Amino acid sequence: MGIYTRDIDAKASTEFTFSRFFVPMLTGYKGWALFIDCDFLCLTDVKELFNQANDNYAVMVAKHDYTPKTTTKMDGKTQTIYPRKNWSSCMLWNCEHPSNKLLDLNAMNSNDGMWHHRFTWLGDHEIGEISHEWNWLTDWYDAPEDGTPKMLHYTEGGPWFEHLQDVPYAQQWRDAENEYKQSLQETVEDKIARDDGGW
Repeated sequence: MGIYTRDIDAKASTEFTFSRFFVPMLTGYKGWALFIDCDFLCLTDVKELFNQANDNYAVMVAKHDYTPKTTTKMDGKTQTIYPRKNWSSCMLWNCEHPSNKLLDLNAMNSNDGMWHHRFTWLGDHEIGEISHEWNWLTDWYDAPEDGTPKMLHYTEGGPWFEHLQDVPYAQQWRDAENEYKQSLQETVEDKIARDDGGW
């Protein structure tokens, strides 16, 4: 679409470090939308999260008080520590909230990471809160002391990396992966049966 014109940022740890903030614009500033990082596993119907949408807020997030335990994350990327860390990893966007109109192409393509990830364009009263159970930092929270996870967030990397097979909640990831692969196999088998064995 030619709307993302930022230069490569050395501090950006993922391809969506900044593009996540394009969500309201991509919806035409209409309705509600959810952004989550790629290292999440949903354990509960996400409709339950959308049911919490409150039009008073421009965005709703889990307001972690989180300081990473390591200096690197995921696949060796540098771990940057800043206020409101991991708030932007799961965002329930009120795309038509007037304050989100400040997220125009000029702002999104020119402002730095601090401006984005600290939600600088918003007043504190415009940032609603969802339970941390919807952004369960697997290296930070423990069940049942901290509640029950609804979406797991493998902030330090997960069992899709060979050297991280024993991280917390690794089995839940493997179970979901196996269920997904099984669903693909069933789809192939259904197609074969439907086509009498031919492609």
